[in-house]
Amino acid sequence: MIAVAACGTATAPGGGGEPTGQAKPRVSLTFRLANFPANHPAHWTLRCDPPGGSHPDPAAVCAPLLRMKNPFAPLPKRTVCPMIMVSSRAILVTGTWFGSPVHRSIIDGGCDLGLFEKLTALLG
Repeated sequence: MIAVAACGTATAPGGGGEPTGQAKPRVSLTFRLANFPANHPAHWTLRCDPPGGSHPDPAAVCAPLLRMKNPFAPLPKRTVCPMIMVSSRAILVTGTWFGSPVHRSIIDGGCDLGLFEKLTALLG
């Protein structure tokens, strides 16, 4: 399993009732990996803005992740995807992405193949 959580910014005085300097999460995600090799890390945490967490290089993951345009949005209805599976690996992503709830299973194949490859490359 991999967990990725929290990207935030400081709140301005009087903005939302939180003390100045306390981070307000903009991105908070959990990644659960299925059918990856046993030597693959089971759990990562990640915070962005400023980068932190248990990932060995959170800045290297945060920068490209935050440049992606709504990567966890559901696929549009009536999208035709190839029925080609590369492997049985999958990533379940839950949490929030800039205020929008995320609950998406990303598989190693079909319409998710490009996103799956990007995420596995980012997360190591």
